[in-house]
Amino acid sequence: MNYIHNALEHIKTINHHKMLVMQGCFKLGLYWQGLTHDLSKYTWPELRIGIRYFQEGRSPHVGEREKYGYSTAWLHHKGRNRHHAEYWIDYTADPNGRHIAGMRMPVKYVVEMFVDRISASKNYRGEKYTDSDPLTYYNKRKEYMVIDDGTRRQLEILLHMLADKGEDAAFAYIRRHILRNEPRARRGRVS
Repeated sequence: MNYIHNALEHIKTINHHKMLVMQGCFKLGLYWQGLTHDLSKYTWPELRIGIRYFQEGRSPHVGEREKYGYSTAWLHHKGRNRHHAEYWIDYTADPNGRHIAGMRMPVKYVVEMFVDRISASKNYRGEKYTDSDPLTYYNKRKEYMVIDDGTRRQLEILLHMLADKGEDAAFAYIRRHILRNEPRARRGRVS
C-alpha cells in the first residue's frame, strides 16, 4: 500500500465531494449545512480508514466492510452526520413491542441527503455521471434501508424528479415547494 498516494487521493476525493455538496446546499440556501457537511471525515477514526482502504471510484467503507464484515469508519460517520437515514434509527415508543425503526428526518436533512447522493455519484462516476445515477444507486440498496416511510417517500420523489427532469428542476422544486414551507430556523439558516 502506498500510504502517501492513498492519503493524497483520499483527501482529494473527500474535498471534492465536500465542495460539490457545499455548492448544492448553497444553491438551496442551506449555507450552514454546506459548510459543515461531512466534517467527521477529517477526524482520525474516519481518515485513517479512508486512507488505508482508499480505492479509486469506490467508498473506503466497502473495503473495510469486505475485510471485517463491518466498517468502523461508517459507524463513526453515520452517528455524527444527520443527513444519513442511519443516524435516525431508534427504538419505537410502542410499549407493546419495541423494535428498531427509522424516525422521521427533518426536511433540511432529507434535502442534504439528496444533495449528498448527487455529489457522491458525481464524485465516484466522474464524467460518466448522469442524473439517474443517484436513483440507480438508491434502488440497489433501498430494500435494506431502515428509514421512516415519509422520509423514504420524500427522498424517492426527489430522486425520481432528478432522474426524469434534471438537477435544475429538482432544485427549483426543493426551493419552491419543500424549503419554502419550512421555518428558517428549521432549515438551518440564521434568522
